[in-house]
Formats: sequence, C-alpha cells, structure tokens
Amino acid sequence: MTEPDRILKLGIPTGSLEKATLDLMARAGYDVQTSERSYLPRIDDPQIEVVMLRAQEMSRFVEDGILDAGLTGKDWIAENGSKVHVVSDLIYAKSSLAKVRWVLAVLDESPVQKPEDLEGGLIVTELVKVTEAYFRTRSIMVKVEFSWGATEIKAKLIVPRSDNLPLVSWGTKDFKERTLYIEKGRHGAIVDVTETGSSLRANRLRIIDTIMESNTQFIANLNSWKDPWKRRKIENLAMLLQAAIDAKEMVGLKMNVPPECKDKIVELLPAEKSPTVSTLVGRSGWCAIEVILPAAKERELVPELKRAGATGIIVYPLNKIVH
Repeated sequence: MTEPDRILKLGIPTGSLEKATLDLMARAGYDVQTSERSYLPRIDDPQIEVVMLRAQEMSRFVEDGILDAGLTGKDWIAENGSKVHVVSDLIYAKSSLAKVRWVLAVLDESPVQKPEDLEGGLIVTELVKVTEAYFRTRSIMVKVEFSWGATEIKAKLIVPRSDNLPLVSWGTKDFKERTLYIEKGRHGAIVDVTETGSSLRANRLRIIDTIMESNTQFIANLNSWKDPWKRRKIENLAMLLQAAIDAKEMVGLKMNVPPECKDKIVELLPAEKSPTVSTLVGRSGWCAIEVILPAAKERELVPELKRAGATGIIVYPLNKIVH
C-alpha cells in the first residue's frame, strides 16, 4: 500500500464534547461534515477516516485497534482501564478551555459533611469503577450503582427507608415511584462531572470532595503509534489541535506608530515573546507593530494605544498558534 492510499482511522466523540471538538478540528484546518443519519462523517483529508463514538467507549475501540487514534476524556480511559498511548493533553471541555471535575455531592440539607459519613450508603454515578476505587482506598464501605445520565436529580430519589417501606429499585414507568430506599440511618450521594458547578447548584447539591480531575486526551493505539506513517500523521494532527487551542482565546493586533510614540506604545503591549516591529516605506521614522495578546485584554488596550498615538489599529482572530 502506497502512502497516498494509507488511512488513519480517527474517533471523534459524540455528546457533550462533540460541538467543541468539531469546532477545534475546523480551527486546526480540517473540515468535518457530520450527518444525523451517519456516524461516519466526511473530512477533507483523504488520508483520514472519521468515526463518531461516545466518549465513554472511545478508548476501548482505540485499545482494540478498531481505531488508530481518538479524542476522549481522561476519566473514561481510567474507567475502562484502557492501555493506550496518550499523545497529548488537550485542555478543553464543552463550554470552556478548562478541566472538568468528577465530584462527590449531596443535597444541601444532607447531614453528610465528609466521605466517611457515607459509610454503608449508596452512591449513584456513571463513573462506577473510578468511584469504587476512590472509596476503597479510603476503606469506606458503600454500594455504587450505575446511573444512565441525569445523575443530578437522583440525589433527591435516594431515601432512607422506615420500617414499613420495602427496598425497591430504579426503573418503574411512573417517575414518582423511581425511588431507591436505603437502610435507615444511611445516606446517599452522587458522583457527577461538573465544568462550572452551575447544574449542581441549580439542583441544590453541595460538593463534599473531588473524585478526580479530567480533560480531553488525544490517544493512539499502541501498534498504530509504532507505525512511522501513522505516528507522523497523528503527531501532525496533535500539533494542529494544540495550536488551535492555544489560539482560541488570543487575537492578533497591528498598528502604525509615529517615531515619537514608539517607546511608550511598546511598553503598553503584552506579548508572547516580544512585538514585531517593521519600518513603514515612505513614512520617515514610522513603524508597524504587531503583537499577539489575550482577547480579553484587547478591549482595554486598544483605546490606550489610540490615545498613545497609534493609528490604523487592526484586530484580527487567530486560528492556530504553533509554539
């Protein structure tokens, strides 16, 4: 098989990371066209085949070699116990360029103040194995039950039973009956993922500990990583994805500066290393200055630059910054 005929099978997560990942791929220079009717999107690189999968199962497909590489959470790699090569940590989530946390949370009115207070109780979560390991290392005996999503509301459905109430389980058709009674005197909690904490607060939940921090990771199959062609293709993609992340909250700024204002304006400028200064043709002593800076600083800096004598100020977005 010649190099132009070779294919890299790449997994992109569906669900909460899907939109952020597709946006990141676009910024990295890859046009991925998705369809509601297909889990095999089109991509404008003939050497890449994209498959859409749940982040929860991505690492298994990469470990088994069904995919050469994929994007998924560090949390799901740990939950699956997958043996894969971590190419890079890509710090982005559904709504921000930040890590997420899996937290142990209880209702605001719960008497539970620390993990030990949950001894003998019930924990509901999607992250079962990691949660079990957390309590096991602390020698706290609890029952951990898998949750099929909407975990926040289930803290309200775990109720200590009285002597006349039977032990029942989730899943009846009538939502009002979906209560899981636990032994009298025991307490329930959830372990759920949070990016900002707003959903937990909206459901009147209080965090008592962090189980783990997680972020998106770009992973590769161990054999694929040993293949020189696939490794180079994966490394190139990882570089461009990281460059897109680094550029996402940055902008470029250019301006023309008269000679008497140059020093003052340079002092105002934050820069990745130092600003680029070039001479303007036909304007004696004038220069053009270009710099990269955080987008959040631009709205405060531009008026200052104008007052300091800069003209022709241009602000432009960035797609990639390759360090």
